[in-house]
Amino acid sequence: MIVSSERLKHAILAVLADTDLHKILDTAMYSSKSVTEIIRETNVSHTTAYRKIKWLVDEKLLAVDKIEITDEGKKFSLFRTVLKSFNVKYEYKNVIVEAERNFDTLKRTTERLFSLDEQ
Repeated sequence: MIVSSERLKHAILAVLADTDLHKILDTAMYSSKSVTEIIRETNVSHTTAYRKIKWLVDEKLLAVDKIEITDEGKKFSLFRTVLKSFNVKYEYKNVIVEAERNFDTLKRTTERLFSLDEQ
């Protein structure tokens, strides 16, 4: 798909320029991860990880895949990437961004939506 939203284009360009954002997206590409797991796997500091994960969610590049509740009653979110890959091309006065959706995330969300009818 070709990205038409200027905001999303700018967010994708920002991701390309930031290695911490690369690491976070790579970690959550194929399976849902909690913030703690992301921090452990990327070695990004806690403050930076929370700030950048929030930014990625706000920019719709990372999504809450599910919310779990521990035995102690604490709630935490698991995150997945929304886009699997993107290509950027610059032509005179025009930036073209092509993106491929992470269909694992899309498929899972759809399955949960349709499973609500069965309960």
